[in-house]
Amino acid sequence: MTTTSSLGEREMTDMCLGVPGRITEIWHEDGAAYAYADFVGETRKICLNYLPDLQVGQYTIVHAGFALTRIDADEAMETVRMMREVGVLPPEPSEVVS
Repeated sequence: MTTTSSLGEREMTDMCLGVPGRITEIWHEDGAAYAYADFVGETRKICLNYLPDLQVGQYTIVHAGFALTRIDADEAMETVRMMREVGVLPPEPSEVVS
């Protein structure tokens, strides 16, 4: 979402980061396939209608609540590692220095 000031200047933009999500539970409801996916500690309900053969334990990239791309576990872990390295994700708790 982009908000605009009264002067027409852009103030803020929210953007999807493409954090990999691991499927933790799958069910069908009202003719649609849904899942819970763990996005680095945050669980979200997603729709699997574009990738109905995803299985528990597999990884996906989600946009607007829909699983759009299947990725393997190695690619998911590397993506999360790089996102942490550049600061778009917080460090793992074991990496935090008190």
